[in-house]
Amino acid sequence: MNVLQDTLQDFEILAFPCNQFGMQEPGASGEEIMKGVEFVRPGGGFQPSFTMFSRVEVNGKNEHPLFTFLKDFCPSTRETFADEKHLYYSPLKNNDVRWNWEKFLVTRSGKPYMRYDPTTKPEDIRNDIMFLLQQDA
Repeated sequence: MNVLQDTLQDFEILAFPCNQFGMQEPGASGEEIMKGVEFVRPGGGFQPSFTMFSRVEVNGKNEHPLFTFLKDFCPSTRETFADEKHLYYSPLKNNDVRWNWEKFLVTRSGKPYMRYDPTTKPEDIRNDIMFLLQQDA
């Protein structure tokens, strides 16, 4: 995601860590999360050039209202859940975020535009971002 943040003007990536998928984000504080990103996943001294918020829940009875809003506008990228025994929330819903690094593209006016699978590479989103930046200019 750094490559998009670093090469596109008038564009901002907002990251919301979540521990509901395989308990892959155990850090409770922002500092713990940043150390995990730097040294564990992806590791190798990685420093995000985008804004990272505190950990939130994106699904289930305690999901953050932002994700309720985003999911209401953009259908899920998958029909099935990858590995239900490694999902740490309930209840499961059809429009749930399926795993870490699922992405939402939002217009400047705040309208959800598109939802991308966790496996979608950042560069595969560039054309959609460029389209929106031209529309919203």
